[in-house]
Amino acid sequence: MAHGATGVHKKAAEDKGSKDPDLRQSEGAPSKSPPKVGSRAPEFSLRADDGSEVRLADLRGQRVVLYFYPKDMTPGCTQEACAFRDAHSEFQRVDTVVLGVSRDTTLKHQRFREKENLPFRLLSDPEADVIRRYGSWGPKKFMGRSFDGILRTTVVIGPDGTVERHYPKVSPKEHARQVLADIEGTQNVQ
Repeated sequence: MAHGATGVHKKAAEDKGSKDPDLRQSEGAPSKSPPKVGSRAPEFSLRADDGSEVRLADLRGQRVVLYFYPKDMTPGCTQEACAFRDAHSEFQRVDTVVLGVSRDTTLKHQRFREKENLPFRLLSDPEADVIRRYGSWGPKKFMGRSFDGILRTTVVIGPDGTVERHYPKVSPKEHARQVLADIEGTQNVQ
């Protein structure tokens, strides 16, 4: 009998080496719980599609919408990104920075951003460190397969660096408008 990967072990080996970052089996620490509303948002420093380094600390004084999504150029992720694009001027009006985060490379982010004319930066987290710290990594199912991957979630971080809102399991189509309405409601209360 030949030695080598067979059956389930072969599939696991293929997934672990997959070029598709969201189909690779989970490596490293499991996801933490999402940060609680009112708590300090976890600091991060990630490379953006334009080559810049984006640090949460540098965004103090502005509200930040940090949305986590599985993969560039897929139907749901494109729909969500375009919804944020279409509402971008309204987010700017309420002094809010929109940032998308996935495990895709900066080059893939750059292509996605250019193709969809996205006016906001996309951040690359290839090891899913920040994704995990924000509680956006966990079990998923797709086409009958179970695997760990990026959960479609969003965190709104206030100008003081605290978490204002957490949105688990978002709907790509309506989500940007929901986030914007909630931010506008928060500003009207203050």
